[in-house]
Amino acid sequence: MDLTALYDGTTLAIVVGGTALATVLRCGRSDVAATVRVAARQMVAPSRFDSEAVRASLARAAQDFQRNGPLRANPRSTGDGEFDDALHALLAHRSMARFDDALADAREKRLGPVEAAIRTLMQATELAPVFGLAGTLISLSQMPAQGVDRGAYLAAIGMAVHATLYGLVLANLLLAPLARVVERHARAEEAARHALAQWFEAEIAPAMMPQHEARGHHHQPGVAA
Repeated sequence: MDLTALYDGTTLAIVVGGTALATVLRCGRSDVAATVRVAARQMVAPSRFDSEAVRASLARAAQDFQRNGPLRANPRSTGDGEFDDALHALLAHRSMARFDDALADAREKRLGPVEAAIRTLMQATELAPVFGLAGTLISLSQMPAQGVDRGAYLAAIGMAVHATLYGLVLANLLLAPLARVVERHARAEEAARHALAQWFEAEIAPAMMPQHEARGHHHQPGVAA
């Protein structure tokens, strides 16, 4: 099989260029730029979040809280910006609610570009076959209007086949799978972060319980029988 026969530079430019331009016009340059950054990060470093290392750091922080209490605790950096900011909010306000709020804010900032990338890639997935069809129609329009020129006829048919093929391959073997890869990694990281936050809160709950803002649990004196 001669794979070089599958290459048609003009047709490829029509499909890829048209898909890219239409995606920019439909989604905007900011979302496309976010998509490029997220996709590049997936290729270079699929996950920058080291769950085990952060868990070990949070375990030391939990021991600090348990041993010294929330007023004297001074945990070290976890190496993760989101948890470090959340710990800083916890220490500043002695409130688990502020810890949760800090993580929620960080989650929104982290997932914003990811969600934009997924939306953009799915839009591009829909557009690629459209421009494959456009390339097919352009190729068919190049067929001779009078008489039968075998060379022109075969070139037009070949371009039509290539255009359809490129549109399908671009959509189903590149764009859609990339969108799912980005989504899966984002979900896995979010699940790991959520599990760590829940575990850490459970670990320091006894130390925080005397605080009136500790996740809505107020200290209530016992009632004599």
